[in-house]
Amino acid sequence: MSVNDNEEEASYIDYDAFLDPGFRPSSFANTLVLATNNPTDTPLDLSTPLSKVLFDAQEIDSHIHLLTTRSSLPLLTYTKEQTDASKRIISEIDSQVKSLNESYKQLEKEVIQKHAEADEVRLVASRLWETLKLGRSVGRCLQLGRQLEVQHAELSSGTGSSKKEDHRALVRCAHTILSLREITEKRGPGEEGHGLEKVEAIASLQDHAIGPIERSIKATSEQIIREFSIGSASGTVTFAQSEEAKARIISAAVTLYMISPTVGVKPDKWTPQLLVQALEVYLRNALQSSVASLARSLATLPSLDRTLSEVSARCQNVIALEIILEATKAPLHPLLLAPKHTPEKNNLLQPLLTHLETGSLVSYFWRSMAGSLTTRVQEIINRGGVSARTLKTNRNAVGDAIRECVTRGSQPHSTVAPTKSRGSKGDPDRNSGWDREVAVMVGSVVNNLGR
Repeated sequence: MSVNDNEEEASYIDYDAFLDPGFRPSSFANTLVLATNNPTDTPLDLSTPLSKVLFDAQEIDSHIHLLTTRSSLPLLTYTKEQTDASKRIISEIDSQVKSLNESYKQLEKEVIQKHAEADEVRLVASRLWETLKLGRSVGRCLQLGRQLEVQHAELSSGTGSSKKEDHRALVRCAHTILSLREITEKRGPGEEGHGLEKVEAIASLQDHAIGPIERSIKATSEQIIREFSIGSASGTVTFAQSEEAKARIISAAVTLYMISPTVGVKPDKWTPQLLVQALEVYLRNALQSSVASLARSLATLPSLDRTLSEVSARCQNVIALEIILEATKAPLHPLLLAPKHTPEKNNLLQPLLTHLETGSLVSYFWRSMAGSLTTRVQEIINRGGVSARTLKTNRNAVGDAIRECVTRGSQPHSTVAPTKSRGSKGDPDRNSGWDREVAVMVGSVVNNLGR
């Protein structure tokens, strides 16, 4: 055993205690103070433990000095080797960094700059493509706008007394308007109408051509429906006039069906709003006119026959309208997705029946009139006088006249071929005909006359 080893073994310092992971200076100091003092001593003597700590520190310092002196040559050799190795690594890294910088400059020149130039070209090409698409959309809109103006001009050809209406132009205008909507309403990114709202020419086209023409054909179609008539109390029209009236009402109905709003409505929930409104106005006008005239005639019975003839003629027009609409298949709407299941009754009448919650326009006509007449008859009776007495006296004649009016008014014109009738085969009501409507109408008058 060497002298150095003997010196290390002779060290009295407990290195294990200091190297213990659980070593705490406060606990060590407390142990040292208690070892050199009596716990009951007052005051405590701290000079002795302090001297021991200082002596231990001096011992450790001496031990470190001894170790470093003895191992100085290996330490210096190791340090020199590490320094030389670091210098070699740095020299190699410097050359690699220099090579990397040169490669990056070459890459920047060959790739990054060219990529930046290519990106500019891509951006220019993309904007040119967007401009081209926008230009095509604008051109198509302007072309359709011009086509719409020509078609609208065809609606009324000629001048003065020779002016002739081409009702079929309404449908052509409607299809052109839908083609324009198909472009202008699809404004999402990538769609045909994207960006059109920013083009002044399109805004001008919308304000000065499309909008006014759309309002014009809407008003014309509504007017055709309001004026629809197959016959009157004085007589029926000819077959040619009847066919012309049917063709006009079909054109008007199809036009309103096509131009009804579709934005924001699910295809399975969509209804031809403009068509339903126009037909409802027609029915309302017929009902209001019939109720008002019949109420006046009930107060002045001599005019009752003529009024009932007018009422039956209005109802015949209603049933003619019902037959025509039922026979007209609803056109496919280009802005609506085709439904998965086509309804069994896919005609122009069904939306109106659904809206009115009825199965027949004729039944709706008589029942609505009966509901309104009840109040009018009660007013006549409450006023009293000659009118009330005359009406009570002739209750049977009035009831028979109303019964005849309902029966006659519920039969379609001979110029209109019905697709179904209340008395058709397989109909559970074929024996009763319009008896319920007759009973409701007669009851609305006779049952309110009192005794």
